[in-house]
Amino acid sequence: MASASARRRSNKRLNSNSKPPKASMSPSASSSGPNYRKFVMITSLSLIGSLTILFSISSISGNALVSKVQHSNVYTVEVINEFPHDPAAFTQGLLYAEDDTLYESTGLYGQSSVRKVALRSGKIKAIQKMDKSYFGEGLTLLGERLFQVTWLEKTGFIYDRNNLSKFEKFTQEMGDGWGLATDGKILFGSDGTSTLYQIDPRSLKVFQKHIVKYKGKELYNLNELEYINGEVWANVWQTDCIARISPKDGSVLAWILLPNLRKELVNAGAEGIDVLNGIAWDEKHSRIFVTGKLWPKLFEIKLHPMKTTLNVDIKKMCMLPHFQFGRS
Repeated sequence: MASASARRRSNKRLNSNSKPPKASMSPSASSSGPNYRKFVMITSLSLIGSLTILFSISSISGNALVSKVQHSNVYTVEVINEFPHDPAAFTQGLLYAEDDTLYESTGLYGQSSVRKVALRSGKIKAIQKMDKSYFGEGLTLLGERLFQVTWLEKTGFIYDRNNLSKFEKFTQEMGDGWGLATDGKILFGSDGTSTLYQIDPRSLKVFQKHIVKYKGKELYNLNELEYINGEVWANVWQTDCIARISPKDGSVLAWILLPNLRKELVNAGAEGIDVLNGIAWDEKHSRIFVTGKLWPKLFEIKLHPMKTTLNVDIKKMCMLPHFQFGRS
């Protein structure tokens, strides 16, 4: 039997306060198995982190340890619309196609899938379940092909968007498979480190990479990605933050703070929700959608720059230490 520390290293995607709905539980998704990965190493770390986020946003005290962030590069969000989302979907990749259609990649061993989803109803229009040996991760759409990576594997998949049962495998060159996005020409990828990869969609070879930094400090735990108006947006794992990154040099251009979404769900009675994860961009109508793992809702949001300088410690809220994972 693996030691407790080894089990913690093998867990990647569920934080310590999250449990999947009972209907989705299976022997392969037990709390002692590799399904519950991205586990917070210490339960109190997650609780303290959440309290820190809420305190940092609401605080108006002059704490000398809290850096003042100008409103020009920090944004809050307004909810424009709410849509139903499968509460059993462990969202790992999300994208908007057209005609109110989403594609989504879900994780957990034995429960991973790629699915086509109706935005307004949340209903699954088509689904391809993955072999139980794979843990689905990031997803992006380029042309008529959906590209997907998997966790702890070098195996990726390319699906026919019109027939998800038609797919082929490829070998990816990142350290691990976490996030994918595209600008319509190349693929961008993340592996949970501070590296943003650029990948040739034809050869699937990495041809360039940048270390993502904010004020000279590396930003680790880059997760699900989306390309929006010349920027790569990244969920930062185990935070309620989205980093807006320059694909030219990896610098963080701005931050989006979204703790109120989680708070709204909890206040509405949602139980067992996991981390914020999933960004989708409707370029034609300039709509931004976000959700999370095991969240019962998907939100359309609008950004608002902070109107005043607040005592917000971005490094504490959004820049956690690098978590490393491996098989026990």
